[in-house]
Amino acid sequence: MTDEKYPKIILLLEVVALIMTGLLNEAGWGIWALEVFPAVVGTVILVVTYRKFKFSNLIYTLLFLHSIVLMYGGMYTYALTPFGEWMKMAFGFGRNNYDKIGHFLQGFVPVLVIRELFVRKMIIASRGWLVTILVLVTLGLSALYEFVEWGIALISGEVGDAFLGTQGYVWDTQSDMWYCFIGSIIALVFLSKLHDRVMTR
Repeated sequence: MTDEKYPKIILLLEVVALIMTGLLNEAGWGIWALEVFPAVVGTVILVVTYRKFKFSNLIYTLLFLHSIVLMYGGMYTYALTPFGEWMKMAFGFGRNNYDKIGHFLQGFVPVLVIRELFVRKMIIASRGWLVTILVLVTLGLSALYEFVEWGIALISGEVGDAFLGTQGYVWDTQSDMWYCFIGSIIALVFLSKLHDRVMTR
């Protein structure tokens, strides 16, 4: 498979997943739309900018996996996903923690997307500063997303509450950003060398 074909196949798979989760969703169209919105917007941006900047196949793969997590959450709401309920029973959690997978990936995937952009555009020369700034930018995006969740919850009532999905956990916002932080660190520690090889190739 050529590098030119791979992103198109990923795009096709994402469209299929979007349609299937939309048709099968049990949460209602409002919740589903809010949950998949980041994946849709991100995909549109990648398609529009594809001719100017092609990301590595590693990035397209990770973005697709992240999108699947968002779409699956949108089918049920994050607080009611069957996989989250299984984790709750298997590990003795006090709540459905599927949303923490999403927030972990909110750090794990975007930090590598930003890394590729910064490295290939040579925005930051120092590798030490690069790591610091990548983590801070990713955390900033996580905080911005929390603001968006908060705003939607304030203006849309019941749908917003389901979208926010705190499940009565008072530290939900802080823990969301903590999982994002951990995800970004783990991605940089374990995938930076592979990412460099992929970009060089």
